[in-house]
Amino acid sequence: MSARIIDGKAVAAELRAEIARQVAELKAKTGVVPGLGVVLVGDDPASRSYVSAKEKALAEAGMLSDDNRLPATATQANLLVLVDRLNRDPRIHGILVPLPLPKHLDEHAVIAAIAPEKDVDGFTPANVGRMLIDLPCYLPCTPHGVIQLLLRSGVETSGRHAVVIGRSNIVGKPVVHLLMRKAKGGNATVTVCHTGTKDLAAHTRQADILVVAAGRPNTITGDMIKPGATVIDVGVNRVADPKTKTGYRLVGDVEFDSARKVAGLITPVPGGVGPMTITMLLHNTLLAAQRAAGAGR
Repeated sequence: MSARIIDGKAVAAELRAEIARQVAELKAKTGVVPGLGVVLVGDDPASRSYVSAKEKALAEAGMLSDDNRLPATATQANLLVLVDRLNRDPRIHGILVPLPLPKHLDEHAVIAAIAPEKDVDGFTPANVGRMLIDLPCYLPCTPHGVIQLLLRSGVETSGRHAVVIGRSNIVGKPVVHLLMRKAKGGNATVTVCHTGTKDLAAHTRQADILVVAAGRPNTITGDMIKPGATVIDVGVNRVADPKTKTGYRLVGDVEFDSARKVAGLITPVPGGVGPMTITMLLHNTLLAAQRAAGAGR
């Protein structure tokens, strides 16, 4: 048995084509061009890579990108002044502050300073609260991307047992809610596992759908997976590899070679969940622009 690969690049390309068409329609009807303001603080390699990929995706979708760079030594006041400027800029419909921030900055205060209507990451307390009681809101990009991969791969979630490994505010907790909510792509029975879970494999072997966001390579191996299960690997980890030009390669939280022999469907790393994160950021930015123009949901 060998699992069917869920091609995140192909699903993302399909969605991005739909988004680009809607951007063109919005511009033609209202003159509004969806704009995303980005604030990158410091020189975190992962954040830098994410911002670069985002710039390319925005350009391809016909959207405006307003990139702002601050040094790692920037003060909390510097950052909040910049966020406030973007909040008040009518050209900007969404604001993105890539995490993590330098340790001397208060991430919670910075995220809370973003206007909820421009919170296209879905991280402000207002949007998180609305998500939890199933009111219209911007869904966090990576969790929303996970649900879209399941939906567009024909995976039935209703009545299935989903196991989520990880409880972060960015991925684990939102994925749990989206899988259990009464909606398409939800209605699953959800178990949450984390660093305090004893006998992890006993839980993962029961999963029809296994979402792994542990942040550690090889957290899940093939013997921990129920035969035929759908495995969504959210992890992105750099491991040393002297055979590559960079000296490293990217792997997920799942040991892919052993897992694909047992699973029914599986996402690769790279090329699985990763492309969906930026795609759902584009989706949320478009939605914010539509709402600002009086044309959105």
